[in-house]
Amino acid sequence: MSDSDIPIVLSIAGSDSGAGAGIQADLKTLTALGVYGTTAITAITAQNTLGVSDWWEVPPDMVAAQIRAVVSDMGADAVKTGMLGGPETVRVVAREIRELGLKNVVVDPVMKAKGGKALLLPESRKVLVEDLFPLARVVTPNLDEASELLGRVVNDLSLMKEAARAIHGMGADFVVVKGGHLDGEPYDLLFDGRDFFEFSGKRFSTPHSHGTGCTFASAIAAGLAHGMEVREAVFRAKEFITRAIRHGLPLGKGHGPVNHFPDLLGEGEYK
Repeated sequence: MSDSDIPIVLSIAGSDSGAGAGIQADLKTLTALGVYGTTAITAITAQNTLGVSDWWEVPPDMVAAQIRAVVSDMGADAVKTGMLGGPETVRVVAREIRELGLKNVVVDPVMKAKGGKALLLPESRKVLVEDLFPLARVVTPNLDEASELLGRVVNDLSLMKEAARAIHGMGADFVVVKGGHLDGEPYDLLFDGRDFFEFSGKRFSTPHSHGTGCTFASAIAAGLAHGMEVREAVFRAKEFITRAIRHGLPLGKGHGPVNHFPDLLGEGEYK
């Protein structure tokens, strides 16, 4: 826990040079939701609205040093993990969370960029499940990530429920299976180990949705840092990401970013 009256969330994730996802999206989200964001950067990506062209992994020892530097001085009311890259980075992040006793951990199991480039090495998946999931308050896979974790297709509500049960069995307290890629109206499914809760949404016809997963997970972490229960934090995060997508920014030549500050930047365009 932090000693400040301002809630603090530590984001452990990769840097997005186009600033639509990753650390940059996390900081925007946390700021918008009244939380002070700190960071431990796991990787540096070269990307824009057209996709990820390359990425470089920060040495795991440096990732650990960033985490310890922040937590030893400022504390953390919640933690959000995103892109982790290689297996040793996953091990180090899990070790630091465990040894420092960090709580309210939201794990976004980032595996691929929107364009398809791998952001989690195949050999990292087993470590992610065995080392990090048991430390998670919430895990937030989308349909593709749930399918990768289970080794079978997840593409409808009944399969989402099966996936949520299976991923909960991997150690997480709560699982949110995100249904943004479903046909028809999108909805997310929360499972607490006993009951399911559905969060409906509205689909917008826009290509400008880069950063949705990072933003949603960070918004959940912000809610937990404010002292919300998980169900409320997910509900508030759903409201936030829906508005951010609705007012997505038409920047670049590809998939523009969601709009974390629609009141400042205008509804889809700069004022």
